[in-house]
Amino acid sequence: MSYDKMHHLDQSLRELADQVVNYAMERIAMQPPPLDGPKSAEELARMYPTNITKEGLGGKEVLKRFVDSYAPATLSSDHPRFLAFVPVAPTKASILFDLVVSASSICGTSWLEAAGAVFLENEALSWLAELAGMPKGAGGTFVSGGSAGNLSGLHTGRHHMFTTRGSRPSRWSIICAPEAHSSIRSAANVMDVDVFVTEGDDKGRLTKCALDSKWNSLTDEERSQVFAVVATAGTTNAGMVDDLKGASEFAKEHGLWFHVDGAYGGAGLLSEEKRPLYVGVEEADSFVVDPHKWLFAPFDCAALIYKEPILAAKAHTQEAAYLDDINSMPEWNPASFAYHLTRRTRGLPFWFSLAVNGTDAYEKAVQASIDLAKWTAKEISSRDYLELVMDPELSVVMFKRKGWSASEYDAWSKTALRDQVGFVLPSMHNGEKILRFCFVNPTTTEADVSAILDSMTWKPNWRG
Repeated sequence: MSYDKMHHLDQSLRELADQVVNYAMERIAMQPPPLDGPKSAEELARMYPTNITKEGLGGKEVLKRFVDSYAPATLSSDHPRFLAFVPVAPTKASILFDLVVSASSICGTSWLEAAGAVFLENEALSWLAELAGMPKGAGGTFVSGGSAGNLSGLHTGRHHMFTTRGSRPSRWSIICAPEAHSSIRSAANVMDVDVFVTEGDDKGRLTKCALDSKWNSLTDEERSQVFAVVATAGTTNAGMVDDLKGASEFAKEHGLWFHVDGAYGGAGLLSEEKRPLYVGVEEADSFVVDPHKWLFAPFDCAALIYKEPILAAKAHTQEAAYLDDINSMPEWNPASFAYHLTRRTRGLPFWFSLAVNGTDAYEKAVQASIDLAKWTAKEISSRDYLELVMDPELSVVMFKRKGWSASEYDAWSKTALRDQVGFVLPSMHNGEKILRFCFVNPTTTEADVSAILDSMTWKPNWRG
């Protein structure tokens, strides 16, 4: 293709547009979508000699290759039986508007470039902040995921501690529980800070008592290094909510930054039944919740919210000659609230879906996953070959298959995916192999769960 045709919509590209949109609409309409599964790199390499050539293959051929060969080798995270990790379940409205965001070529770096889009993202952020009970004026930005949110929130906390103290210790440190998400340790590694890990309670949760005990065990020098306490509102593995009230009180007592990682579980704030678990989150200096997890937005979308956004702006605003005019403006620049500059307006599909569907629908959808988790726990307890590890607190259910070895867990998981029964991966709890369901998709039914549980009988070919 000639280079001058790449940016013009001629007849052939109009035909390609129709094909792409038709495929996208067919995929959106699928209920359920195909679960599919991975192939090896060798299998994928054998499909076609190459996809990138000097002359180009043309849109029709490239789209056909993706639809026929590569898409089936890619798991659908929105399948109702995708219960590993933390799945995704975007609303149809959010998916459709994601197409609009891509077509609009919006750069969400600054208010100057994206005032309308940023205004609407801020509307969604304000709703989340209000949901968490944070004070008026709280705000932030949308980043790619919880990992980016945790890193940026902790960087703000360290910067604030340094400017408040006027000096820095020989090392910086944070305190968290053993069940804190792996991204907390990853952020600490990137920032070159140490991590003091407390004891967890019988369910791995961070408590005020454990924080006090850890603090008392530190030397004066080690205490001077601590700048933040990290609590989790919904641990990824077990779905447990830390003692947020106790953690906030501890942080206040010692003048520390209070960061709450609610990437998965923060959506539980929508459940009237579960709201008491979150008392204390309103005191967070920084709070992360991922709409692409349990708030039905497409990948990738995480909300990072600060109690005092000005502190984040002081920590993150980048200085450069070509940014001087932007930085001098009083408007809200998303680049000033996290470690990013160029930014997709990834909060818009979430905003659009909230506006289209209303927050009542979101409340009911979140509660549906909580109710399914409770039903599943009872169903597991009723089957003599299964054992519930602990009662679910949010929408994660951990359980064991009695009599299975570690290799049998792995073999069953692979077979279940191969046979399209479901995607469930083994996990670990207290050093023991277990299975784990994570419910965030309101289209997952009791029948889906029963079908997966029914499959957990010994089949000799698993070992093959």
